[in-house]
Amino acid sequence: MLFELKNLIKTYQDRTVLDIEQLSLTPEKIYGLLGPNGSGKTTLLEILGFLRPPDSGRIFYQSRPVDFSGRLLRRLRREIVLVQQSPVLFTTTVSKNVEFGLKVRQVPKKSRAKTVDEMLDLVGLRGLASAAAHHLSGGETQRVAIARALACSPRVILLDEPTANVDAEHQAVVENIIREIKSAKGLSIIFTTHNMVQAARLAEEIVFLFDGRPTAGLYENIFSGVIGFDGDRRGYCLIQERFRLPVAAGKPGPARVLVNPRLIKIKPQGTAEAAGSNLSGLVRQLTWEGEQVRVLVDVGLPLTVLVGFEEYQSHPLSVGRAVVVDCPAEAVEVI
Repeated sequence: MLFELKNLIKTYQDRTVLDIEQLSLTPEKIYGLLGPNGSGKTTLLEILGFLRPPDSGRIFYQSRPVDFSGRLLRRLRREIVLVQQSPVLFTTTVSKNVEFGLKVRQVPKKSRAKTVDEMLDLVGLRGLASAAAHHLSGGETQRVAIARALACSPRVILLDEPTANVDAEHQAVVENIIREIKSAKGLSIIFTTHNMVQAARLAEEIVFLFDGRPTAGLYENIFSGVIGFDGDRRGYCLIQERFRLPVAAGKPGPARVLVNPRLIKIKPQGTAEAAGSNLSGLVRQLTWEGEQVRVLVDVGLPLTVLVGFEEYQSHPLSVGRAVVVDCPAEAVEVI
């Protein structure tokens, strides 16, 4: 087992950020951590990177208990690297940034140069080796930070929102780099994201955090269920044996479905007409994200809805308000 967490608690100013009864992660896999803002994703990464201790509970790494006050912690930290959401590069060249960790570890100069070239090739930035790192774009900065982390030959790489601050073109590049790292290096990779579609196509396993707790078997708007058909051949997916969502296509039997948060309609309870695909719930969280609002609704399972700001102004919501969520068939995709 790569990591195993038992009865782990982490609090900040009397607020419980993480409350994990049990969580196991196996080696040499790509894991995606999904969840709304404040769900504890970044804090969990920091604990897994041995940068922040839990307040209580136990964490095992490679089946051995971790003592955050012990002498071995420095050695363990060398095996795990964290690339932050907004990485900071030194005001020097790209190659010297990648070389930094090797120099600190007193790796011979000739070996350092070879490793730097290899890492820059891996992230597709060999041609920028002599460029000033602080003049790079957001996507290039992220790729240099990944190369710098990989140069230290870690066993585990942790990526906090690796595509959050990059454009669409670089998002695809970073995703390909993550796949290449897994293929070429055989590393264990754990990344956080808000993008459920990205997680579905990139991660081999996904953990969804909701109020600091892993929600077993569910992650943001991607659910396991069973597809069936009504007497008039209208398709549906039954989730947890009680949530019935319409589907436009699919074969009968077990399936995973993705509910597109942009195609879901949400209104305060009492303003929406009843329909077979409507789900009643309570608003648990509101997050402003540019020109849209991310609404987390508890309908018996966590469901994310993205609402345009103008639409939100016409039907303002608040945390704790009862709402009706309409999931039309075109919003539900079998994946």
